[in-house]
Amino acid sequence: MITQILPVNEASLEAARVIIARGGVVGMPTETVYGLGANAFDTVAVESIFKIKGRPNDNPLIVHVHKDYDITTLVKDIPDYAKALAKAYLPGPLTMVYKSLGTVSKAVSCGLDTLAIRIPSHEGAQRFLKYVNLPIAAPSANISKHVSPTSAEHVYRDLNGKIELILDGGKCAGGIESTVLDCTGHIPIILRSGLITREMIAMVVGDCGEYVYKDGEKALSPGLKYKHYSPTCKTKLFSSGDFNKAVAYCKNQITLGVKCAVMCDGAASEKIVGIPVLNLGATADEIAANLYLKLREGEDCYDEIVAIEPVMQDGVMVGVMNRLKKACAEVK
Repeated sequence: MITQILPVNEASLEAARVIIARGGVVGMPTETVYGLGANAFDTVAVESIFKIKGRPNDNPLIVHVHKDYDITTLVKDIPDYAKALAKAYLPGPLTMVYKSLGTVSKAVSCGLDTLAIRIPSHEGAQRFLKYVNLPIAAPSANISKHVSPTSAEHVYRDLNGKIELILDGGKCAGGIESTVLDCTGHIPIILRSGLITREMIAMVVGDCGEYVYKDGEKALSPGLKYKHYSPTCKTKLFSSGDFNKAVAYCKNQITLGVKCAVMCDGAASEKIVGIPVLNLGATADEIAANLYLKLREGEDCYDEIVAIEPVMQDGVMVGVMNRLKKACAEVK
């Protein structure tokens, strides 16, 4: 199969529509990461997403719709707080989980009675979703457990020969996946942290909980189970307080003949001399936008990435730290 990367225009959108209509999958841009999209009504198409990615079939998918799509045809019992959050933050990097009407394929939610809905703000994503006018089930467009893609080129490297088309919408501005929010209870509960923070949610609705996944439980959201976001090279994670240990470890690895680099925030990078650095940036937004980019850059150039946790760990950085820890986790 030949994989094409095409800019988002009328010709590529028509090509994408034809692929989706016959049960195929398409690489699509969003403001967070690139997605691998298929018709959420079509079980065979949805199941092909799992096969292409090598994704475990107990890891639910998110359904993407355009901003004018009537989600009451897909879900029920939308609480007032969810409506308030939608007004404040959608379209945007917020996924909300509701009770499902069962109209989409059961393969999307992996047997759960809920459905995760997202309305991306990326212009190219909106054009694609309006053009097909279907709910599109779409996880990140990468091989399962690998670093999520933030450019069309990243998607191509993982899925070349496995899909026909990647819609190129440029580099993703957000850089980490959407916040996933359980909206089936009396208050919203964060299932996965992201660019819409707990503080931002509480500012609109007053109260917001946070779910802690326990081993053995059924995953309520993508990103809760398994090792994720991982580069192909070795990784080692140090706390910000262990800066000197991290640098010393990297230098020692280099003396042993290991191609090694330190990945850290801008403030830490300024203190490092004589060894390669993967600089994540100075602000929380920069670090989020650059995390996957630098992990992929690191795997291309080095045998090992020595990651130092940023000093900032609140707000958007909660989501960044979630991804960083999973990226550097031991394989299970």
